[in-house]
Amino acid sequence: MRYFRQLLGVLTLLAIASSCGGSSENATEDLDAKGGKRYGGEFTFMTPEKIGDLVPMYVGDIYNSRVVSQIYDPIMAYDPVTESVVPGVAESFTKSSDAKVYTFKIRKGITFHKDDCFDGKTEKLTAEDVKYTLDLACSGSKKNQIGHIFKLRIVGAAEFYEQTKDVEEIPSEGVSGIKVLDDYTLQITLLNPSPGFDVILTNPNLGIVSKKAFEHYGDKIVDHAVGSGPFMFESNSGDKVRLIRNPHYWKKDEFGNQLPFLSSVVVKYAKNKKSELIAFGKAETDLVLEIPVENIENILGSLKDAQDGKNIKHKVDGEASMSMSYIAMACQSDEFSDVRVRKAFNMAIDRDAIIDNALEGEGWPAENGFVPKMANYDNTAVDGHTYNVDAARALMRSAGYPNGANFPTLDFYVNTKEGSGVHKMCIAIKNQLKENLNVNLNIKLCSLNERAAAIESGEAKIWRAGWVADFPDPENFLGLFYGKNEGENMNPYNFESDEFDKLFVEASREQNPEKREMLYQRCDQLLIDQAAVIPILTDDHVVMINARVRNFKASPLESLDLTSVYIKEPLKND
Repeated sequence: MRYFRQLLGVLTLLAIASSCGGSSENATEDLDAKGGKRYGGEFTFMTPEKIGDLVPMYVGDIYNSRVVSQIYDPIMAYDPVTESVVPGVAESFTKSSDAKVYTFKIRKGITFHKDDCFDGKTEKLTAEDVKYTLDLACSGSKKNQIGHIFKLRIVGAAEFYEQTKDVEEIPSEGVSGIKVLDDYTLQITLLNPSPGFDVILTNPNLGIVSKKAFEHYGDKIVDHAVGSGPFMFESNSGDKVRLIRNPHYWKKDEFGNQLPFLSSVVVKYAKNKKSELIAFGKAETDLVLEIPVENIENILGSLKDAQDGKNIKHKVDGEASMSMSYIAMACQSDEFSDVRVRKAFNMAIDRDAIIDNALEGEGWPAENGFVPKMANYDNTAVDGHTYNVDAARALMRSAGYPNGANFPTLDFYVNTKEGSGVHKMCIAIKNQLKENLNVNLNIKLCSLNERAAAIESGEAKIWRAGWVADFPDPENFLGLFYGKNEGENMNPYNFESDEFDKLFVEASREQNPEKREMLYQRCDQLLIDQAAVIPILTDDHVVMINARVRNFKASPLESLDLTSVYIKEPLKND
């Protein structure tokens, strides 16, 4: 964010203001830990969307994922500092020379949270639970959001997917290519080489669930989140979700301290970003995600306020986000089946003007395809759409819509709050399309669920969307357009391209990293050439944290890892 980077120094100086007490009435007694750390305290943050079914593979958005990842442990984990895959529930793995057989050693000593289904006790996590989790992730259940990742990858997964489409319980034998060798050894056999399979397993929506808990609760498992993660589910009321410390968590820090440090985590709901910032300024929350730079000084006060000790003591952290904010179209609809129309919409949007004016410099224009830059992917090899009003008008004219004539007014579904940055961006897009193409859009503010229902029914022809990487690989973005994927978030655009599908499959099987990257770049370029989507911008994941919160690190995946976070009130000179 260009403006944000200039403002960052001012925000940092604002951190010299007064400290805050925070909310800790339900926390256990604070205790000192080694290395100057502290146990205890309640960490609070806000989210704009309701938290629903707390089952990892049922989650299809970043808001629910941030909560689920506190309750469940993944097989493998992603370290945002080193940008590498690190052990999770699996402490190690080996793979065959042809990269088709992966053998995982499951860490001993991990237990699921205390629960009634275990007679009020904990229960050991074994390879059987990991297999059961993967079986669920491969199932054809309508609730499963990640089946597409494995259906065409693991031996027997496609058959299992079809077999479990209309059943309430999954067959006990599960997927044939996933085998338990002993209590702590699991083997997965793939249809084709997949050198990046360990990266895929870092997906937070692949957190390990308890087979016994699932079989005990059945459909009611959505009300009983039983994981092995750092925090245990306590309640989900109408106004907040509350998690409490797992005293039996398996991880320790570098000083030998038992993790986590926090006594509890509370997630509240924000009416809008302004109310979230006000709550932060009053020390009612500890964290603001996706901070709108245009409002910060108005809410938190000026630099002089900070110097006079009149506003909250805080700090700002940020990382380049592996995300894309974009406009989606129903590619097979009457309105957008013509590629000329889709291209015209792309070329009629001035992304720089949107960022500079509507967003006050916040964001980076999507000039190089749909996949953002990441460690294993150079997106500069992809040529994105350029702003060209004359060419856009010519395309609309050739498609039978001269100066917008005969093109219908469309509802533009936008899942955000009124006055938010996303809302301002979409107003700017609406105005540009009207000015440049004489096309009329009617913005409909909605929730994620309302947008999903409109897309599924075919009512939505154009909508705003965003995608944040579940795991750091271009496949996670390009898989949205693969024709054989199914699921709520998979190809809702109904984009069809045999060439794309062929390249995508070829890339997923390629063992040579350079060739694999090149194939994904060709996929990305094809999406641009066919105007399958309208990429708008990428941004930085910038967060504002109460200064009493220590060890917090922003992630390029926009996820939250509170395992090592602790609360310690700052000294006056901190």
